[in-house]
Amino acid sequence: MSPREVRRLLIVHHTASPALQALFEAVRDGAATDEVEGVEVVARAALRATAVDVFEADGVLLGTPANIGYMSGALKHFFDTVYYPCLEETRRLPYGLYVHGNDDTTGAVRAVESIAGGLGWERVRPPVTVTGAPGKDDLAACWELGATLAATLSPA
Repeated sequence: MSPREVRRLLIVHHTASPALQALFEAVRDGAATDEVEGVEVVARAALRATAVDVFEADGVLLGTPANIGYMSGALKHFFDTVYYPCLEETRRLPYGLYVHGNDDTTGAVRAVESIAGGLGWERVRPPVTVTGAPGKDDLAACWELGATLAATLSPA
């Protein structure tokens, strides 16, 4: 955890559809809720996020579609880019995950959790998984995921 007075939550996402856009917005809104103080929310597209972004973060929230039973290539690229530079310095970093799929999200969740586990990151709560069009409960679960991760990081 950073000694900074304001903590940083990094949202790394691959938002490739209207459904994922809705989930991303709900997660971001939850993370930025006025109910949680002292947390700055920074969002980066998975193809733009770097190891420096991770080093500067006190927690990470990951978002991906489930593509052919796996995470998106963009999120995989993010992990490929940051894995070894971050391997030792980001152990115990709190993280959360949301996944959207048309049919099944199991393989994508398993893949992300395997890599995050290899990095030594600590999952704050079970992933939010959504299949098909997101409903009101799905958006609420994403909002709660963002708010929970931000509250975990809050110095207040």
